[in-house]
Amino acid sequence: MGKNKFHEGAGPSQRQLRVGETIRRALSDVLARGDVHDPELNRLSITVGEVRTSPDLKIATAYVLPLGGEGKEDLLKLLARNKGELRKQVAKKLTLKFSPDLRFQLDQTFDQMDETRRMLAQDVVRRDADAPDTAPEE
Repeated sequence: MGKNKFHEGAGPSQRQLRVGETIRRALSDVLARGDVHDPELNRLSITVGEVRTSPDLKIATAYVLPLGGEGKEDLLKLLARNKGELRKQVAKKLTLKFSPDLRFQLDQTFDQMDETRRMLAQDVVRRDADAPDTAPEE
């Protein structure tokens, strides 16, 4: 198969993004409806923030977070324990040739946003942001 001449960057392709979003929706639906036969997993409210796929679409990494942020480590263990059943449930909702292998990681997006807000709230940063631009115009 020839090299894709239209995708030279290091970022994901449109197909990867589209398939990742489809998997994210399917996984969210499966977790919200409690389609997995594990009562410990079904009692949790889980946010699936993003799903990134490998270029060959064989591996899908889901970035998850329990509602309220409590029990993060237990969540990863529960998801890993039920990975096969989750993969099967998600595959029913997909129209892909192969069902991707699911991997789970904690979603750090909210922590990063909190850190950014904290940094922007510092007096030094606010003072610099409010200062007029003194760069000479060309």
